[in-house]
Amino acid sequence: MWPLLTMHITQLNRECLLHLFSFLDKDSRKSLARTCSQLHDVFEDPALWSLLHFRSLTELQKDNFLLGPALRSLSICWHSSRVQVCSIEDWLKSAFQRSICSRHESLVNDFLLQVCDRCPNLASVTLSGCGHVTDDCLARLLRCCPRLRALRLENCARVTNRTLAAVAADGRALQTLHVDFCRNVSAAGLRHLRAACPRLALRAEHSAAMLPDQPPRPRAPAAALGKLLPR
Repeated sequence: MWPLLTMHITQLNRECLLHLFSFLDKDSRKSLARTCSQLHDVFEDPALWSLLHFRSLTELQKDNFLLGPALRSLSICWHSSRVQVCSIEDWLKSAFQRSICSRHESLVNDFLLQVCDRCPNLASVTLSGCGHVTDDCLARLLRCCPRLRALRLENCARVTNRTLAAVAADGRALQTLHVDFCRNVSAAGLRHLRAACPRLALRAEHSAAMLPDQPPRPRAPAAALGKLLPR
C-alpha cells in the first residue's frame, strides 16, 4: 500500500490559501489568521476583501474584516425589531426609544465615512433598515466613490430628495438606484431625477406613497390654553 501523505495547511501556496479563505465567513477567517503569521498575512491580503456583507450593526464594530481599495461590493442589511424604533420620527420617540437609538445611531454613518476614505473603487452598495443613514453621508459616498454603479436603499427613513439631488450631481457612473420604502422621498423628487438622468434604472417601491415625516406641532402658549379650558 502507498504510504498516507499528509500536508499542513501552511504548505499550500498563496493562491490556494486565498481560495480556501474565500469560503469562510469573517469570524472564521479571523480565527484562522490568529494561528500563525503566514495565515495572518493571507487574512490581510486585499484580494480577499472585495465583498463585505453585514447582517447587523454590531458587526460593523468588529475587527474581523478589512476595508481597502479592493472592496467592490458592500451590503448592510439590518432586519431587527429595533429598525422600527429607528424609523420613528425623532420628536415622537419616547425617552426609552431614544436611549435604544443612541446606542447605534451613528454606526452606519461612521462606517460609511471610513468606506469613503479607503474604498474608492466601490461599485455596489446596499443599505437596508439603516434608519439613521443621512443624505450628507450618501452624498459624500457618491463623491468619493466615482465608480459606484449600483446604490440600493431600503427602509432608510432619513433619506430624502437631497440624496436624489446628489445622485444627479455626482452619480456619474451610477446605473441603478433603488429607494424602496424611503418615506421622505417625494414623487416630485423622483420626477426631477428621472428627467436629469433618463438612463438611470430607478426604482422607488412605495416611497412616494408613504407619509413623510412631519415637523412637531408648536405648543400653544399658556394664555391660549387658559382660554380653551372650561371655567
